[in-house]
Amino acid sequence: MTELFDSHCHLDSPELAKDIDAVLARARAAGVKYLVNIGSGYGPQDAEKAVRTAEKHENVWATVGVHPHDAGKVDENVLKSMKKLAQSSKKVIAWGEIGLDYYYTHSEKDVQNDVFRRQIEIALDLDLPISLHVRDAGTDLMVHLRDVHVTAGARLRGVWHCFTENPEYALEAIDYGFYISIPGIVTFPKAENVRAAAKDVPLNRLIVETDSPYLAPIPHRGRTNEPAYVVETVKKIAELKGLTYEEVAAATTKNARTAYELDE
Repeated sequence: MTELFDSHCHLDSPELAKDIDAVLARARAAGVKYLVNIGSGYGPQDAEKAVRTAEKHENVWATVGVHPHDAGKVDENVLKSMKKLAQSSKKVIAWGEIGLDYYYTHSEKDVQNDVFRRQIEIALDLDLPISLHVRDAGTDLMVHLRDVHVTAGARLRGVWHCFTENPEYALEAIDYGFYISIPGIVTFPKAENVRAAAKDVPLNRLIVETDSPYLAPIPHRGRTNEPAYVVETVKKIAELKGLTYEEVAAATTKNARTAYELDE
């Protein structure tokens, strides 16, 4: 069976954590060998859960970071404690998910931008890739990437998680060291931007994710998403690019391992 890599999931969400062994068993049965458990999105205090979950399971890794929704909760002590957490475990392979979200603006835009930039500096200091969260904020996000790239060069790199922005941003972000992660949204009828990105981005810079428990792909819409469903995203990308399932699965798995520096 071709190995798959779910590059972004939330195993500690209430929907998945209550039955995590079964969730992981179904993922393995579907060919999902590798998973990245995201240590943000439920408040800064929950990052440790992602790390401890990763430490309990083979081929599960974690990230640490403050989601833009939670930017308003951040102070220096929070960032210092999270930096220490990231340094405490070899299972932490990226800083994130961090970025900008202007769709909900649970935190004010100026606060989001400030906390995002501070976290980029932490990631650079720790020499970690970044997991980007961007929603309706591509223009401002690219300003940050362009600016940091000038001074940081190749030290700035990572994954643009759940890509839904202008496909031109994807191609530019690749120049700044990022891989583009395609979610199950690519199967949604109205997701033209995501399908355009899946077609336009070179295969050697594409990876896949579920963002589970959210965004279950067709034909699983209406259910709790889980890592096993990343199969549907690979199928759709193969269809869009005129490639075989095996070709896309092999490439995206290799790319994810490279993006998260697991082969070094």
